[in-house]
Amino acid sequence: MSFGDGPDGLLTNKDVSEKSHNQPRMFYGWYIIAALFFATFLSIGARQGFGVFVKTWEEDWAVSTAAISFAAAIGTLVNGFSQPVFGWLTDKFGGRPVLLASFFVTGLATAGVATISSVLGLMVLYGFIISFSSGGIGFQTTGVIVARWFEKKRGVAMAVLVSGGSVGGLVFVPFLSYLLIEVGWQAAWIITGLIALLIGIPLLLIVVKSKPDDIGLTIDGVDPNSEEGLHGSADAVGPKFVDKWFDALSSRPIWQLSFGYFVCGITTTSIGVHFVRWANSEDITTGTAALAFGLLSGINAAGVLVVGLLSDRFQRKNLLGGVYLVRGLAFLTLIFLPGDIALWAFAVIGGMSWLATVPLTASLTADVYGVRNLGMLFGLANMSHAFGGALAVFLFGWAFTNWGSYNVPFVVGAITLLAAGVVCLSISEKTNSVRFNRISQSNELDSGSVTAGAS
Repeated sequence: MSFGDGPDGLLTNKDVSEKSHNQPRMFYGWYIIAALFFATFLSIGARQGFGVFVKTWEEDWAVSTAAISFAAAIGTLVNGFSQPVFGWLTDKFGGRPVLLASFFVTGLATAGVATISSVLGLMVLYGFIISFSSGGIGFQTTGVIVARWFEKKRGVAMAVLVSGGSVGGLVFVPFLSYLLIEVGWQAAWIITGLIALLIGIPLLLIVVKSKPDDIGLTIDGVDPNSEEGLHGSADAVGPKFVDKWFDALSSRPIWQLSFGYFVCGITTTSIGVHFVRWANSEDITTGTAALAFGLLSGINAAGVLVVGLLSDRFQRKNLLGGVYLVRGLAFLTLIFLPGDIALWAFAVIGGMSWLATVPLTASLTADVYGVRNLGMLFGLANMSHAFGGALAVFLFGWAFTNWGSYNVPFVVGAITLLAAGVVCLSISEKTNSVRFNRISQSNELDSGSVTAGAS
């Protein structure tokens, strides 16, 4: 029997209705995550599928791997330059308008790739237009939105967002390979563009809000009138929180994180473009290579979520350093194992680390410097990622064209990953992160001991 305020202590219908009404609903931030998951799924999945078309374009346009690689390298470089621009715009105007405008232009231009017939056209449309506009769909925009909605579960929330890219690779690389075989590369690009325009834009328009107070909510869904809401974590700043983004450049963590991300760019972007081409050189079919990359992405989707859960409990820098070292081991398999074994070994070992760097790097940047300038700061890290990727994409293609092998580039990748692992492990997270050094915002403002940055 239930007891309440009605006759004989029984609950009345009114009591039941009020209790049901007062039950907490799912925090709206998770709906934001779902919409951004789809945006990441489509954006990263489509970009990782670029490598599926390399050999076909070589044959159709009578060009070399190096020529296609040069177009891809231009795209990676342009995308890198766009990252701080869109990061600054996100900090100033919010993530929602930046995301919507970028998604529209990218979707339209993606469908337009079907009209090109030369490497020059690929350089213009993919290398400049798509690569620049897609910068607004990057993690310096989506990650900032997530950081402004979540603090306590920031690692998990970032991981779910990033896992969208892993699922994108899992689904889109084999999907584009299938479309290439069944309907041709032109139709594959048109279909991808239409998915963005007809599904992605409406979803983002309806669901995504730049920050909680746009719809009267608070970070983490905390009741603003509760003790936690009045005196909780949102009122704390860290020892290196900054009001102006360039103040962060005088401290070590941003450079350590950016170096790691530079190496991340070298090793992920190069594989995204050259993995299928390497497999072809080992007499492995495009379809099989695409399936292996899909496996890598599937394993990574699970790995990213595990890393996200662990990152809210342990030091993020230790996980980040470990991720780079595991990826280095994956590169060694491409050098020392036979091609048909290396294909699957790389997929399994590489999958444990592929996009796991993103939630760790983004969360660490937010923990150390705050979210006020997170778009710009993570945009700079993303720019270093793109510079590394652009350099590697071109040099990997040049090496293969001239030497007929990817072995030397793979050795370079393994060495740089070792260096990135050591550098990230050396980050002084306990000294610099708000997770370990919370300072009352009111006390900090009174003392003037720390440059304040709104959390």
